[in-house]
Formats: sequence, C-alpha cells, structure tokens
Amino acid sequence: MPPRNAAKRKRSQTRRRGGTDGGGGESDSTAEARDAKKVRWKAKSSAASSARRKQTATTPSTSRSSTTARTNVGTEDNSSDEDEPELSEEEDELEDDDASSVDLNKTCLAAFCSHGRVAFAYFDPMKGILHVLEDTQETAHFDLTRMLLEQVSPNFVLTSSKSDDEFMDLLRDETDSIGSLFQIRPFKEFNARRGKERLYSLSKLSELPCGALAFDTTNSNNASSVLDGGESNVSDSRSRNAYDFMRSRQAASGGGGDPTTVRWNATTRLANFANADGAPFCMACVGALLDHLVRERAASDFDDDGIRGLTVKDIQVLALDQVMHINADALLSLQVFEPESHASVHSDKTKEGLSLFGILNNTKTTLGRALLRTWLLRPSLCLTTLNTRYDALECFNRPENITTTNSIHGHLKGIKNMPRILKALESGRGKLSDWNGFMKFTYHTTMLCDAIAELHGRHDVEIIRKVTEVMDVATFKESGTRVNSIIDWEESSNLDRICVRRHIDDELDTRKHTYQGIDSVLSKVAIQISETIPEDAVESLNVIYFPQLGYLICTPMRDEWTRGESIQVVDAWTFQFFSETHAYFKSQEMFEMDKHVGDLHSMIVDRELEIIQSLLEEILVHSEVMMKSCEVCAELDVLLSLAQTSRMNGYVRPEMVEENMIDIVQGRHPLHELILDAFVANDTRLLGGAGLGASPEYPYGSESDWNSVLLCTGANACGKSVYMKQIALIQIMAQVGCFVPAESATLGLVDKIFTRVSTRETVSKAQSAFMIDLNQVSLALRNCTARSLIVLDEFGKGTLSSDGAGLFCGVLKHLLHRGSQCPKVLVATHFHDVFTDDIFDVENWPISFCHMQVMFTSDAPTDAPTTTNGSESGYATSQTGAGRHVHQGPVKEKITYLYRVAEGLSLNSHAAQCAANFGIPMPIVERAQHISNLISAHEVQQLLDEDMTEEEQADLKDAEAICKRFLEWDLDDREGFEVKAKLSWVLGMEDDV
Repeated sequence: MPPRNAAKRKRSQTRRRGGTDGGGGESDSTAEARDAKKVRWKAKSSAASSARRKQTATTPSTSRSSTTARTNVGTEDNSSDEDEPELSEEEDELEDDDASSVDLNKTCLAAFCSHGRVAFAYFDPMKGILHVLEDTQETAHFDLTRMLLEQVSPNFVLTSSKSDDEFMDLLRDETDSIGSLFQIRPFKEFNARRGKERLYSLSKLSELPCGALAFDTTNSNNASSVLDGGESNVSDSRSRNAYDFMRSRQAASGGGGDPTTVRWNATTRLANFANADGAPFCMACVGALLDHLVRERAASDFDDDGIRGLTVKDIQVLALDQVMHINADALLSLQVFEPESHASVHSDKTKEGLSLFGILNNTKTTLGRALLRTWLLRPSLCLTTLNTRYDALECFNRPENITTTNSIHGHLKGIKNMPRILKALESGRGKLSDWNGFMKFTYHTTMLCDAIAELHGRHDVEIIRKVTEVMDVATFKESGTRVNSIIDWEESSNLDRICVRRHIDDELDTRKHTYQGIDSVLSKVAIQISETIPEDAVESLNVIYFPQLGYLICTPMRDEWTRGESIQVVDAWTFQFFSETHAYFKSQEMFEMDKHVGDLHSMIVDRELEIIQSLLEEILVHSEVMMKSCEVCAELDVLLSLAQTSRMNGYVRPEMVEENMIDIVQGRHPLHELILDAFVANDTRLLGGAGLGASPEYPYGSESDWNSVLLCTGANACGKSVYMKQIALIQIMAQVGCFVPAESATLGLVDKIFTRVSTRETVSKAQSAFMIDLNQVSLALRNCTARSLIVLDEFGKGTLSSDGAGLFCGVLKHLLHRGSQCPKVLVATHFHDVFTDDIFDVENWPISFCHMQVMFTSDAPTDAPTTTNGSESGYATSQTGAGRHVHQGPVKEKITYLYRVAEGLSLNSHAAQCAANFGIPMPIVERAQHISNLISAHEVQQLLDEDMTEEEQADLKDAEAICKRFLEWDLDDREGFEVKAKLSWVLGMEDDV
C-alpha cells in the first residue's frame, strides 16, 4: 500500500482591512463609525493538519471483471495541547503567549519633560487600561520619574526628541538598569492636538455607552418618528437627555455613520476621563503612545485596523495624592518584594522569595495577584477605603464564616484571567482552553454568589455589596449554557479546533454526515476508475481527498519519472504534483466530485467558524459586565487573602486616625517572626511635626515619650535594623488594608517612606557604596513632609568616621530644625562620640533615645549576669550619665542578645564580643579589644613600645630623660653656672649643677 504522506497547503482566510494606520488625517478616520463589533476568527495555519485525510486504494487485476478493490482510510491524529483542569495559575497566565503577539502583551510608557514639567502615559495590556499622569512639576533630580518607572516597570519607554537632555539621560539609565527598551521619537509625534485626535478615535469615547435607555435600532420607523417629532414606542417615563438624542440620531443614520455624532460623543466624554485642554504634555504622550501601539499591532498582527483596532477598556488618571510613595530602595530594604531567579541560567523567570508580598499572597486569581502587588506598591491614603477593607477582613475572619470564606476562595480559583481570555476570543485567537476558561468563569461566578449569600454580617461589607451589584448571574448562566450547548468539547479536544455539536445547524450536520461517509464513496470511485484504465497503466491507485486541493488520484512514482521524463499515465489525467513516492493527478471524475461533492472539510470548518463567530458576538455583548465582575472578584480575592494571612498569623486590626502619629504596642516583624521560634515584641511611639520650636498636639494629652525622632543604639547584631524595619512594614500593611502583627496599633497616615538601610551596588552605575547612600538620603531630604517616615540605619559608615559622624549629625539636625514639618525618623547609629553636650545634648534635644538590651555572662561561677538596661547593676557596667550605658567588662564574657528595647543610650557596640560569638579567633578578638581601649584612652603611643628590645627600651628611657632635663633648662638664666657644665648635666654626664 502506498504511504499516505501528502503535501499540505496552508489555509488562508480573507480578513477585512480598514481604519487608519495611526498616521495623519485622523479627523477623517473619526468619521468612520463601526456598524457592529467585528469579530475575527483565525483558522489554523494548515487545514490538513486538523482534518481527517481520506484515501482509497485499488489495484487492477489481470481480469477486468474481477477487479479487487483495497480500501484504506487514513486518519491523522492530532494530540491536543489542552489540559484545562490541570493548568496551574502561573501556566494559565502565560499559556497563550505563543498564539498572540509578544509585543502586544508588554507595557509601553511614553514620557515627556520640558522646563521642569513632566507628563506620562502608559498602557496596561492585561486590563486594557490607559493610565495617564497629567502635567505636573518635576524635581531637579527627577524623583517622580524614578518612582513611576520603578513601579510601572515598562518594557518599552518612549520620549520626544525635544525632551530635556537630563531627562533623556535619566530614562536611558533607568531603562538600562531594568532591561527595558528606550527609544527617542521625533517631536512631531508628541503633539497635544494629535493626542486628542487619537483619543477621539477610540471606541471607548466615540461610541455611546449602553445605558438603561436603549432605542430599538432594528425598527427604523420608530427611530424616524423620534427625529420627526412623532410618537415613539419608548415610554415617556424614561429619562431624556443629550445622549438619548444622539443615540436616536445614530440609529436614524444607519448605525453611527454620522461623523458629527462620533466626534461629539468623543469630545463630550473625554472630559470625564482626563483634562485634555489643561494637560498638553499628557495629551502629547497619549498620542505618541497610541501611535506606537498601532505600529506594533500592525507589524506583528498584519492587521491594519488602525487605532480603532486597539482595545482600550478604560482611561484612568494617576492620582499621586491618594497613594503612599515608596521608591525601589525602600521596597528592597524592607523586603516588600524579594524576587528570586530561576535555578536554570537559561531561564529569566523569577519566583517570590521571603517577602511581605510572599506571605500576604494567598490569592487564587491572576488579577488578584496583580492587584495585591499594586496595593503594596501604592498603599492607600484614604481612611474610608482602609476602614472598608478592615470591615471586610473582620467579616471574613468571624468564626462562623471561616468555612464559607474558604468555599468562596475555592470558587475564585476557578476564575481565570478573563481579560486575556476575552481579548483572545475577540481577536480570533481563542483556543479551546479559552472557551473552557469562559465556561469556568460562568460556573464559578454563579457558585460564588451562592456562597456569598451564606456569609454572616455581609450586609455591612462594601466588597460584598459590589459583588452583588456587579455580577449578572442570570446573564452568566445563560451565556455559559449557550456556549456549552454549541461547542463539542470532546471533538474539539481531539481535532485541536473549536467544533460545533450536532443538531445545531442542519447544513453543518449534513456536511459532517457526508464527510464521515466519504470512505465508501472514495472506494467506489477508485474501483470505477481502475476498471476504465488499462491494466498495465499503473500498479495501483488511490483516490485521496485533500482539504483545499480536493479529490486526487494517487499512483506510485516510477523510476523514469524521477529521471525527469514527463509524468503521464492516462491521457485524460492531468498531472498535479508529486512527492518522493507518489504522483497525483486530476481526472474528469475528480473534477466532477470537486463540483458536486465539494471541499467538505473546508466547508465544515467555514460553517463552524460562522457559528462560533455568531456565538462570540452574543457573548461579547456582555464583555463589559464580565470585565467589571473580574475586577470585583480580584478585589475580593485580595481581601480574602489578607484575611487568611491575618487569621493564620494572629494579626490585629489597626486603628487609623487623622493624627500624625505611630503608637504600636508589642509590634512584631511579619517576616522574622515566621522563621524564629520566639520573637520578642517591642513598643514604638512617634509623632510627626515635633521638631525644634514646634508645638504639636500630643496624643492622649501627654507629652511623655512623643518625639519625631527615635534614635536606637546598642551592640552589633542586637536587632536594631529589624526593629526599625518592622515599624515601616506595619505602617505599609495597615495602609494596604491588612491587619498588623501587634497587640494594638494606632497609626496616622504616612504619605512617603524613605530608607537608608541597604546599599544596592551595581556595575551599571559608576557610583561607590557611599555615593549610593548619599543619594538615598538626598532623596529623603528633598521630598519628605511632616507625614513621611524615614529609616536611617547607620548612615555615614561608608567614609572616614569623623566625616560620617558629621554628616549624620548634620542630617539629623536639619530634620529637627524643620519644626512642625519634621518627619517621623527612625535612626540607628554607632557614632557614640556625638552624644555630648556640645554636639547632641541628650537632655535638651527632642529625640527619643533607646537601646537594644544585651546580657553578659562570665565563665566564673561567682559572677552574676549583667544586663544593660536602665537600672543595671554589677561589676560589668558603669553608668556615664542619665540614660547612658557603657560596658567595661572583659572580652571573655559571653554576650546574649535580648532583642528588647529599653530607654536610654548604649555607648558601646560590643564589637569584640560579637566577633567572638561569630567565630573570629580569640587572639584576634583580644588584640582588637586592647587597641580599642588604647584609642578610647588616647594612649595609642603605647603600641609603639610593644616590639622593642630591653636595650632599646632603656635607650628610649634615657633619651626621654635627656629631653626632660633640656626642657627644664632656663636658657635666659646664665648666672652662676657654665654652659659646658650645664650641657653635661643635660646629657647625664654630671650631677645637677
């Protein structure tokens, strides 16, 4: 039997092309309104790869009357790559990247800066949201730009050739550091008028929203009667407004063909999203960004729909005064995020390590994870929003609601990335997994609403009210039932394309029935043809059906044909093509079959595409409701995740107040307490705006312990950094909407957090570690307010100790001299020499001094352990003043860290004991302690005597005596002695003269 390999021909599908290419003349394109939403459905690149190939073989015998037919039916099995129920959350998020353009799934940002004013626009492809930052004043060091780039992490950055040179240099450096692409575009693309025209062309603005009042566009007479002033079928009780009038005009003009209508809609609605007239830089960025997206879409998708082909679901303005600002250094230092690289050097994927995001992230949905990350990047400054989230967490953590919340969270896991799924379906790239995800969405949202109804105390929870209002369960059920009744899941999985069930379309069923029975037809045709040709014409023949090519006669290749001779079997046969083993021909019978039977597989696929397209149009009518439902489900997912973490780790609800204060009782570090057997909790009190000369309103009517600066000292590795970090992390968690690790917490709002804790050194920047530290402190000093929180951990240690101490004192005094604008500052230092009456008078400066307690134990059994605290006693400690503690014990004492915060200063870092604890050899430790004691006593010269012999030491003593006698000689008194005799006395050669 001949092999059944056949050449395959790619199937092409005609696609409508329209719109603009994003270039000039956009005012004309805005006049073109779409009659209906276009849905494109792409067939597979090769129809033969998904079709069943039918072929029949017959062999003529010596007797024509007894011809024997051999029928072979071949089926190409295509393994499906769908495994919808077993997809992990990460795989579900990335499963369809190959099917769609990679560039279209990346974040692009456009920025423009001129004369100190800056504006941004970036597009989130996952949600289809266009974010804009209207024109605002930038600092000399571009702090706002740095923060935005760090938080957005764009894959592509655009700017104008007329942007400030310093601004372009910054963008180039920042994009290099994060691995993004940077491009300078011609200034003509950054045009405010052009940007507004691009926005007018977006369907989000040019098309009227679906409101409660809907005109029957199918009834043209009714629409005409409205325009003519006649009676309408619309009830008079419904509201009438400008939108109703324009909608009626649109209906009368045949579905939106009136350019005046389109432009009027866009110009009117644009004011609801952005300040187009008052933000020219912003509009210029929007225009350049949309042009770039159109170019990328056209290049990667070969689609020239222009700007109308872009799917922009919403336009949102970034409100910088409503969120906390945290730069990348602070996020790294506080371990808010901790990405870990993949174990393979060939993979650029990362996973979340031990971080705040890692312990809070119990989300089940892709959008939930993204939303939680956004909340941590930009914590809220709205007390109402925070209290609403706290109420939700309290409701979810009620004992009687635990089982229900677990059930709700389980149903959320079944809700896949619907924005990506809807985008894939709408663009025609939808796979079986996307339809499966849609079905899971309709099912789990229904079950979700049923589970929510069982929550106790749900009526006072805002997120439950949102879910109830937004989710249209009846519509979702109807859509899910409709999809399930049309799509044949088993056949679709086997054939790797979307197939339609039987009894949906009579024409399709007929074609499928014929296609299934084509085997017998081909067998009969092969027998008939074999009877009409000479017996010695061919050894055997097959009748084969190829999609797109039709019906062909297949015969084995002959040796003479491979040598270049003309390929001919029967005069009535027309040669088509050949492979290595077979040649293919068309006969009159084959042409007749092409005409009467037709290209069955292609017709089946085309008809199924039409049915699926019609189904898709029905579904996409409800896409906006589904998108809103997904957003609400994402917020619900985040709140359930925060509630679960709070319940498991024993967090408590913080009390958020208007006062600029931090009052934490028995606070804990959310990360360190998870890796330690026992964590020591500590209290904290801070009051913003309590600098020198200020008269703040003290909480609780008490002035005790309330200052803007908390300065912590103590031994090395005693927990100072952890203590300061936990305060900042508790503040972040509270403003995210999560409960906090403490017994109680009363917190005011913090607008910005700055840190100088860890140094991010990199070879990409020509900066030393100390320069990087200075940049971090400089950023804090330039941008902090009375409501900011600054964490300075051992600032000044990267240079000469005297210079570092001077910088440390200068920064601290500068902040204190701000008076009522002094931020809340957490400081840790080992510069103990500055705490003197001349530099830092601990009694008079408005600073709260504290230290981390340690305990010393000696090997001698008679010695009692000593603790450095406010009321310490024992041989090992001496007090040098109120609240000052200096340990004088021997180096062989063992130090034990208590990690407990106490009032007062500790003026010894106990570096020698710390070194001994961590394995430094004891001789080195003892030598270091000896030198340290000499330096403290200003007797460094004793180090010079250590390597001298006894004879050299004796000579040195004699020389010292000579010098002393010479200094005693009064050269002005020359009476009563001779000079030579005096010199002999000085040199020790004679007795005193």
